[in-house]
Amino acid sequence: MIRLFIALLIPENVKDKLFTILQESGEYSNDYKWESKDKIHLTLKFIGDVKEENLPNIIEETGFVKDYSSFDCTISKFGFFFCDGEAKILWCNLETDDRITSLVSKLNAKLLQFGIVEEKRKFKGHLTLLRVKKKISEKFINRFKDFGFEPIHFNASTIALMQSVLKPTGSEYKVLKNYALK
Repeated sequence: MIRLFIALLIPENVKDKLFTILQESGEYSNDYKWESKDKIHLTLKFIGDVKEENLPNIIEETGFVKDYSSFDCTISKFGFFFCDGEAKILWCNLETDDRITSLVSKLNAKLLQFGIVEEKRKFKGHLTLLRVKKKISEKFINRFKDFGFEPIHFNASTIALMQSVLKPTGSEYKVLKNYALK
């Protein structure tokens, strides 16, 4: 079995700007396990565990994404996802045009034939920056909620089929197939 997801890749210069902003927040420290720059991406579809022999067919079925043109994107704020009142994920939003929603819907539909469950939650473009393992202070949360920065505008032109390998030190990502957008 291999664990897969499909992602819109974020250009390196954008990730550099984002990490500079994180450092300017005053809260970016080694006290937390931040996602590394090479793991920053926009998940379009989490596929999960599939039989490795299905990989060629999944690559073929997801090939339609190359027919999309690149996406104009904007990062403009931080936020948190909560579970049971506790902050669990620090994210930054990633806004694109509505074509991304139709792309995600089409991915869901195409992957049903492999027994991959369709995502029922509404798609929310975001980049995961920190997975919170221990309780964090209200000050930390408010610092990011209130932290303003100049929006980062950029163009994203690559979608990738990625493998996520779970290790004791955390997940490692490997690009299995890149799709260059028009």
